[in-house]
Amino acid sequence: MRFVNIYLVGYFLLLMGALAALWYGGVLRQISPMWILIGLVIAVGLGIMLSVSAGKPEITRQS
Repeated sequence: MRFVNIYLVGYFLLLMGALAALWYGGVLRQISPMWILIGLVIAVGLGIMLSVSAGKPEITRQS
């Protein structure tokens, strides 16, 4: 699980960039703050699930 942290950081950077683009475009002004919060919670949960599933378990062979 050494690349899980890098994957998660990259996902959060992607999420922050998308939010910045929506804010700059004025899209977030038309959406209720509660729906924005719900969407962020879902996106963070999805990012955590994706980063954990991307980490490959290390299998050691015991002799």
